[in-house]
Amino acid sequence: MTKSLADKGLTTVFGSNVFNDALMRERLPKETYKALKKTIEDGLPLDPAVADVVAGAMKDWAIERGATHFTHWFQPMTGITAEKHDSFISPTKDGKVILEFSGKELIKGEPDASSFPSGGLRATFEARGYTAWDCTSPAFLKEDEAGITLCVPTAFISYTGEVLDKKTPLLRSMQALSTQAMRVLRLFGNTTSKRVITTVGPEQEYFLIDKKMYDRRKDLILTGRTLFGAKPPKGQELEDHYFGVIKERVSAFMQELNVELWKLGVLAKTQHNEVAPAQHELAPIFSTTNVATDHNQLTMELMKKVAERHGLACLLHEKPFAGVNGSGKHNNWSLSTDDGQNLLDPGHTPHENAQFLTFLLAVIKAVDTYAELLRVSAANPGNDHRLGANEAPPAIISIFLGDQLTDIISQIEKGELTNSKQGGALKIGVTTLPDLPKDNTDRNRTSPFAFTGNKFEFRMVPSSASISGPNFVLNTITAQALAEIAEELEGAADFNAALQEILQRIVKQHSRVIFNGNGYTDEWVGEAERRGLPNIRSTVESVPYLSAEKSVRLFEAHGVLNKAELEARGEIVLETYIKTINIEALTMLYMANRQILPAAVKYATKLAKSINAIKETGIDADISAQGELLTLVSAKMGSLRQNIVALEKASDQAAAMHGDTYEQALFYKNEVFSAMDALRQDADELETLVDAEFWPIPTYADILFNV
Repeated sequence: MTKSLADKGLTTVFGSNVFNDALMRERLPKETYKALKKTIEDGLPLDPAVADVVAGAMKDWAIERGATHFTHWFQPMTGITAEKHDSFISPTKDGKVILEFSGKELIKGEPDASSFPSGGLRATFEARGYTAWDCTSPAFLKEDEAGITLCVPTAFISYTGEVLDKKTPLLRSMQALSTQAMRVLRLFGNTTSKRVITTVGPEQEYFLIDKKMYDRRKDLILTGRTLFGAKPPKGQELEDHYFGVIKERVSAFMQELNVELWKLGVLAKTQHNEVAPAQHELAPIFSTTNVATDHNQLTMELMKKVAERHGLACLLHEKPFAGVNGSGKHNNWSLSTDDGQNLLDPGHTPHENAQFLTFLLAVIKAVDTYAELLRVSAANPGNDHRLGANEAPPAIISIFLGDQLTDIISQIEKGELTNSKQGGALKIGVTTLPDLPKDNTDRNRTSPFAFTGNKFEFRMVPSSASISGPNFVLNTITAQALAEIAEELEGAADFNAALQEILQRIVKQHSRVIFNGNGYTDEWVGEAERRGLPNIRSTVESVPYLSAEKSVRLFEAHGVLNKAELEARGEIVLETYIKTINIEALTMLYMANRQILPAAVKYATKLAKSINAIKETGIDADISAQGELLTLVSAKMGSLRQNIVALEKASDQAAAMHGDTYEQALFYKNEVFSAMDALRQDADELETLVDAEFWPIPTYADILFNV
């Protein structure tokens, strides 16, 4: 047990670095606390006078804990977080300083907006941007070698009001969903709930490797994934790593990570080995979506920091190693009222639960109608390697409901809703073991969007990405489906008859998206095409859907993003894709020219000298093995050199393209990436031929089994 836990206990450590509700109740005047809670819970405007009092209490608490600086902590379109630190000091007339933190400083910051991705919304010379306090996500203290800093979670917009971050559309989508969900709840007679909250529990997959190995791989350092690497003698074939005993070195990392996360109020709950060697997973308890998004960003940041303290490197890339499982982020999403009712909980007899069925079918309608938007929300260059592989869902959006709900959907379509299948008991057949209550349905690991009891698990989300994108899309498309349902029901003369007709129509129009089978099979690809489901295979091909007319109407209708902001986000995705593949290509060329080819030349030279030395002895020895090996290595070196030239040519051609970002991204995808793949094949074959003494970089066997 770590010292901090042994000294204080987990319940004391948890949230100790967070300006949470308990601290606010303790440190704020009663009226100030009530006013702030009204803003947080009811969405009322924040009084500047309240902000001043809160800022003072925050400052005093932070300084007591050793903080010297504060920062507005925000999430620009880079996909990671950003912060600019300011000290609490202010000068006095007598040449000294006082410590200040005003309500104005708490509410608004002004970071330079010109150097963050804007997709054309801001020119380089247009520098001003604003950060605005998100009071629904608590401030926290960050501890590192730089000291202790008070971090205030914020949204980030431009001087002209355009959204420049990942948090603002998420907050707007949460508000939109609450508004439309409340319309439906009021129709069902709910007069007590004030708002509907989306909650998320993002399971985070990652790899841990030895830092010394990591430091010898330029591809891992510069791109986050291995661009070269032959298949090791042992991979994940024996399936012995999944849920296996956690190695002590990894366990020590996990324990320290847990403590650091618990200090920040992150509800880290479950940890285990994942399928691939050196792969692991951390799962938190559900939180409100914007808080869960902040916490997941902190989780990824801390994973990397804590790993280094243990001589490890944490890899969050979606496919750091070819041929073994990649990493995702399973986004467990649900809807709850502010007074604790889970709207996606079917209860014991879901066929009788009309409210649950309404929300369930609203989600089904939303996912089918806007499948392309969900797909683009889970798109990045790393995920292109993962989706459709043996551990990940396919690129086709479908919904798994399981036996019980699928049967109920079928009953709705027929207009005869009479029963719910029950799970019963599972008899193990050993008298000393208890019978187990059996769930109403199995789970499906191949489904990209699966109902798992009282929530939906969106399994396509990239491991390195912010969960903001997938969730603001989920929130907005569900808000739209609920709005359409509410509009019909509000004008209905007979509520029950109208509801039955609406649900039956949704089933008939959208049940094509329900699929409970194996999503990894070629048969499903053909079946999905016959059903008319989109199969968007790459990030580049997904981008046009972001700013399509249907998408613009959706996001503008709910005040989440406008057309210019959507087009800008598409441009940022394409620019990021181009830059990512270009960096990977240049890294491959660096490694091939300066490491792999020279190593092969040295080995070939050694073979040739060996052959000549034997010949010079005059002994009639059999040198066919050496000769054959030299021929193989020389041929592969020649092919490698040809493919180096081909990649250089493709990269130069791609870099020279100007004007149409989409066409340039397509060229990188189709031409540059194909040239990279050909170069890799040669290098990986050389790895199997060249003496280990000469091979310049750690192999997969070295990396995956050395922690």
